[in-house]
Amino acid sequence: MDALSITGLEKRFVKGRKEVVHALRGIDLRVAPGEIYGVLGPNGSGKSTLVRIVATLLLPDAGEVRVFGHDVVREARAVRELVHRVSTEAAFFKKLSPLENLLYGARLYGIPGRTAAARARELLRRLGLPADRIGKPMEQLSRGQQQKVAIARALLHPPRLLLLDEPTTGLDPRSKREVQGLILDLRARRGVTIFLTTHDMEEAERICDRLAILDEGRIVAEGTPAELKARVGGGEEEPSMEEVFLALTGKEWDDDPAAEA
Repeated sequence: MDALSITGLEKRFVKGRKEVVHALRGIDLRVAPGEIYGVLGPNGSGKSTLVRIVATLLLPDAGEVRVFGHDVVREARAVRELVHRVSTEAAFFKKLSPLENLLYGARLYGIPGRTAAARARELLRRLGLPADRIGKPMEQLSRGQQQKVAIARALLHPPRLLLLDEPTTGLDPRSKREVQGLILDLRARRGVTIFLTTHDMEEAERICDRLAILDEGRIVAEGTPAELKARVGGGEEEPSMEEVFLALTGKEWDDDPAAEA
């Protein structure tokens, strides 16, 4: 059974009175259990819309999405028990500290207090959150530090499918490496399936088993990083992922901060 299967997925949004924006167009993909599958694309390509549908936060206009065999529309409650989602707009109790936020989340999963506290401190340590930030209110933390807390919260009770929507956005290079290492370790130790969206070329190549390149709501290519490079190679030097994107889409890589579709 696939960890995630998507067939003919379509999603449209209406802007104003008449303009229709096609966020996703005929998406088909399969993710195997224990796989790290990445969706690579610039801001506005539809990555976050795709994750929100898998997480049952948006309804598709057409097509089918299943998580370990459960339909995200008809069996939304069952799907929510199998997935966690981490995004750049994670919500917290801003007056509480990172540790207090994690302990509150642990109670929802029935994790005993001492176990939760030890696990929370270890996760925050591995993610590189400074020790003097653990007891400070969330509102005093930087965006990057808050993102680390969001990731730690999702890993307190590892799901079967972890949805990471640009998890390292706003992090410095060292912090990115710490998060990426934890993702790889989570798959190795727990067998968690990870569905990752990113516009970070290096990140996609480093940690993903397979990639889909998403452009204007369509998957224009899919394969391992090596397979994608081989499709556009042929020269003396191996192409970069930026060159792969250019060859497969006909566009320069655009990484501006425009809102994600």
